[in-house]
This record gives sequence, C-alpha cells and structure tokens, in this order.
Amino acid sequence: MIKQFLSKLPRKPQKSDSFDSDGFDSGNRTSNSGNGVQCTNIGNSITSRLSVVKWVSSAVFPANIMAGVEAVEPNLSFKDVSNPQKQSLFISKLNLCCEVSCFSEPDKATSEQDIKRQTLIELVDFVSSGSAKFNEPAIAALCKMCAINLFRVFPPKYRSNTSGGEAEDDEPMFDPTWSNLQLVYDLLLRFIDYNSLDAKVAKKHVDHSFILRLLDLFESDDPRERDCLKTILHRIYGKFMVHRPFVRKAVSNIIYRFVLETERHNGIAELLEIFGSIISGFAIPLKEEHKTFLWRALIPLHKPKSMGVYHQQLTYCVVQFIDKDQKLANSVIKGLLKYWPITNSQKELMFISELEEILEMTNMVEFQKIMAPVFRRIACCLNSSHYQVAERAHLLWNNEHILNLVTHNRHVIFPLIFPSLEWNSRNHWNQAVLNLTHNIRKMFSEMDEELLLACQRKLEEENSQSIEAAEKRKLAWERLETTAAAFKPPATNVIPPIQPAAPQVAC
Repeated sequence: MIKQFLSKLPRKPQKSDSFDSDGFDSGNRTSNSGNGVQCTNIGNSITSRLSVVKWVSSAVFPANIMAGVEAVEPNLSFKDVSNPQKQSLFISKLNLCCEVSCFSEPDKATSEQDIKRQTLIELVDFVSSGSAKFNEPAIAALCKMCAINLFRVFPPKYRSNTSGGEAEDDEPMFDPTWSNLQLVYDLLLRFIDYNSLDAKVAKKHVDHSFILRLLDLFESDDPRERDCLKTILHRIYGKFMVHRPFVRKAVSNIIYRFVLETERHNGIAELLEIFGSIISGFAIPLKEEHKTFLWRALIPLHKPKSMGVYHQQLTYCVVQFIDKDQKLANSVIKGLLKYWPITNSQKELMFISELEEILEMTNMVEFQKIMAPVFRRIACCLNSSHYQVAERAHLLWNNEHILNLVTHNRHVIFPLIFPSLEWNSRNHWNQAVLNLTHNIRKMFSEMDEELLLACQRKLEEENSQSIEAAEKRKLAWERLETTAAAFKPPATNVIPPIQPAAPQVAC
C-alpha cells in the first residue's frame, strides 16, 4: 500500500530532459527572493553543475518574460555547450555585456573591456551563423544590452563655429570607444535583418521609445556612428511597417527643431539620405502627409547657413518628390526663390545647381507657370560680380531640356534676359563671363534674330526714357532749390519768456 501511494506522488524532474526546443527549462522552479536569483529544488543531480549553470536575475530582465530561463556561465564558448543550452548561453553573454566598466581602476577597466569585446565578437558570430533563435526573452535581452551600451547623452559642443551642425571644413571627431560600439551596432543590425525574426514580437521591444533614443544618437560627432545609425534606422523602417508613420513624424520634428530653433544638428545629411530612399517608395498619388513634409520640412531646409553639409541629400529628396508628382515643381521653385541667398555666393551656386536639376524634371505646363520669376532671378545671377555665380548661371543654357523650354517660351524669356546680357557685354570685369555672354547672344540671334533686334530696340527706348526721366528729375530739383533760396519766411511775433515772480520776503 505504501509503495502504491508513494508512486502516485509527483517526482522531481531530471535536469537532462527538462529543456524544450528553444532552450527553456520546463521543470518546476522556486525563486529565492533573498538574493534575487532563481534556482531549482536542491538535489544531487544539480549540485555537481552549480559551477556551470546559474539562473537569470529578475533585476536584469523582466520576470514575466525571463521566468524559467537559465543562463549558462557566460565565459563558456558556444562550442562547449549543447544545442539546447546555446540559447541560454546567448542570453547570458548578452547579460554580461550589460555591465558598464568603472574607469576609476584603469587596469581592471581594460581587462573588463577586453572580455566584453571578445564576448561581443562571439555574439556577432553566433547571430551571423544563423543559430540564434530570437524569441521574446532573447529579444528583450538584446534590446536591453543595446540600450545600455548605445543610449547616452553627448557632451556639449565646444566648437567655435556657429554655422550649425558639422561644417564642411571641420575635422570629424571620433569616439574613443568605437571599437565596442561598432560591435554593438553590428549585432543590432544583424538582429533586425534576421530572416526568422518575428516582427510582431520584436515591435514590443523595438518600440517608439527605442526609436526615439536611436534618433537622438544622430547628434553624435562620429561620422562612423551616424553611418551605422542610418543603416539601422532604414532597416527598422522596412522591417516594422507599424512604426513607419512614427519614424516620419519623429524625423520631421527633428528637422523642424533644426530649422526653427537651433540650426545645429550633426545628422541632418544622414536623415535626409534615409528619406531619399523612403520617398522613392511612396505610392502615387502622394498623400497630403507627404506633401506637407515637402512644404514644411524640406523646403525650409534651404534657409540655414550650414545647408552645404546636406545639400546633396536635400536636392535628391526634392527631385524625388517632383519625379512622383510634377505639379509640385511650381511650389518647390517658389520656395527656392523665397530662400534665395543674396550675399552668400557659395550658397547661391548650390541653389543654381538645384534649380537646374528641378527644371530638368519640369514639364512645359508647370514651367510656364513659374518661368517669369525664375528668369528674373537668373538675370540677376548673370550680372553677379562674383564670377563663379555669373558663370554658373550662363551654363544653364548648356542643358538641352532647359534650352528647349526657353526656345518654346522665348517671347517671354528673351525680354527678361537681354538687358542683363547687354549690361555684361559692356561692364562685366571677368573675361570668361564676357565670352559666355557673347555665346548666349549669338545663340539667341540664331534662334530668333527678329526677336533679339526687337528686344534691343526696346532696351534702347527704355534707356532713352530713363535718361529723359533723369533729366526731368534734375530740372525739377533745380527749380525747387531756386524757389527755396528765393523764399524768405515772414517774421513771426516772438512771445517773450515769462519772468519768474520775485520771492516774497516776510517782514
């Protein structure tokens, strides 16, 4: 009877067969709340392995996720453990990399950094081999490790320039801890690119807060870090469709703050490069949200002084929008004319180059809506005393598409351009500009000689009228001066000032 009764009692599970396919221990466990470490029931089958196997602390990973997950000693190699234990070893190594070194003891910190670097290399190799299984505990552990190692506050910027962001002439500043940071970024990138990663599970940990902290890292002075962040953010945008509106909104807010408040940010070029590929994937017709981003974010980015740092990426984004919807060319060109630089010649050169690319994408109907203000501005550039600006404006006629647009609308454009060409031929100081002016006049003459002669006669009439108007003004001023000299104002009765009363002296 006693044997039959004892046989019905539940037996203590054995260690050897208690793991499922994901490396989770399915046996019964009790938790020791005194030291925060989970452990199994004390038994003879476990005591011999206490030096190898530990249980993950609930202080490191959430208890509701990590309950029942064992962590193999992190110093072991993946080759030294069985396949069911590799997943637990993977989480243990992630846990080890969460530790931050204390640099008060340099020798100890150096040894810890070496161990951490070697562990990160093992993790990257393990994920690259395809052996990792990113279930929820592993995803939580990896995101926590990345957050601890990557998310940080950058020191204040002490650079003397006030142009905002990283200027073109500044030497890049490299992070001394990049050797470890690079491995963490590599691991995060391989995690996001992992083929068997379940996006529905991963989005719980790669959430809005995680993405915002990643975007904050674009302020880094190290261009290598910003390049890694650019790739990772682009992969996140492609992997997690649910986060796409949030990413667009967050990047828009960064641009708004840069344009309207600080004019200082290191990662605008990288963010625009990401958006360039995003814009190329927009469906047609464009949503109002996307058009609003063009009007409120991209076009105002032409205003800051540091535009040269990100102008190439900005131009690509704008051209992509016009390629999607050519009706946007009108509003884009109006924005360029609104922010057109007057005293910054280098910036003006960039504007002319961008204007050329936009006009290449513009059809005849949209061009006719905007051609008058555009060529008034080009006429001013033709007369620029800065020879590079004047030369670049003349070279617009080398573009076949622009020349075709001008030819079909020459009755409007010739009268706007001809006075500037005439002024250059008489007054400009640079010989190269004079030669280009002569070539354009010759081109106009071959295109429509009668129209050119009509413009010349009209210019001569305007010059004679302006001379006559100047003579009339001169005579009017002379008559006014003569009249003023002959005019004597009548004498006015001057009221004498009131004398103060004498003080009364008491008797």
